[in-house]
Amino acid sequence: MTFFTQSNLSSLKINIGGKIEQYKWNWKGQPLTVVYETLGQGLPILLLPAFSTVSTRTEMGKIAQSLSAQYQTVVLDWLGFGASERPFLEYQPPLYHQLLQDFLPSVFTQPVIIIAAGHAAGYALEFAKNCPSLVSKLILVAPTWQGPLKVMGLPEEMRNFVRETVRTPLLGEFLYSLNTAPPFLHFMYSRHVYTDESKLTKEFIEQKWQITQHPNGRYAPAAFVTGTLDPVSDRAQFLSLLESLTIPILLIIAQQAPPSSKAEMEAMAAIPHLKTVSLPGALGIHEEYPEAVVEAIESFLLPIAS
Repeated sequence: MTFFTQSNLSSLKINIGGKIEQYKWNWKGQPLTVVYETLGQGLPILLLPAFSTVSTRTEMGKIAQSLSAQYQTVVLDWLGFGASERPFLEYQPPLYHQLLQDFLPSVFTQPVIIIAAGHAAGYALEFAKNCPSLVSKLILVAPTWQGPLKVMGLPEEMRNFVRETVRTPLLGEFLYSLNTAPPFLHFMYSRHVYTDESKLTKEFIEQKWQITQHPNGRYAPAAFVTGTLDPVSDRAQFLSLLESLTIPILLIIAQQAPPSSKAEMEAMAAIPHLKTVSLPGALGIHEEYPEAVVEAIESFLLPIAS
């Protein structure tokens, strides 16, 4: 696989065919812009993409498009990712908790169904706990709570050093370029995210690489990779969040997820009141196998739709 240059890149396909809107938000006195996209009409569903170096709302696009035949689907680009603003900030959980608490009442006029992938699951759970009247159902797709370097066992001091180094002007930019180079993206997708390597075409990886090519693109991903965006500190805390909720919850387990992530999902599945579905796929199951995910979601939501 060859490296891509700006001159041979096609335009970034960031939209999913809906109405693109901007949410003007204020965080600690700083005005910020968060982008979201709306499709369809009906009962509202908020889709939250997984946090990752290449996180965008497009990874939830096919699910949003399919569900928009019966529902109003709203897909968010997290601050610091996708088409949302990517300022130089201290990206930490309180920022995203507050974003959800401000965003949902501003955009929706009735309780919403939330579909959250990967790390977004913990933020959705916390929101449902703090604002129970605003959430009717939760769907967690291949949920995770540990950043990659934490999963690898790196101590907190080393992870903090990596995060702060990536935030520096020159060395940080160089390290970020290494970790977002197309060959590395292909390697990570084939190892943890997709199960069918034939889908990792040159064009696919090119689009993912282009997502990373933002002047301030490294700040939020550095926080995710080093575990700074972990919504909880341990498994017990995540399970406690799940157990505290009484609303219907669907857990979609990715059968080919990495062993550590799979173990966490199976621990979640042991909670009695959760509905659990196990489907083929890895951490990117929501993007790689959206048809199977939508089928499971529609079965879970059928009583609402009927």
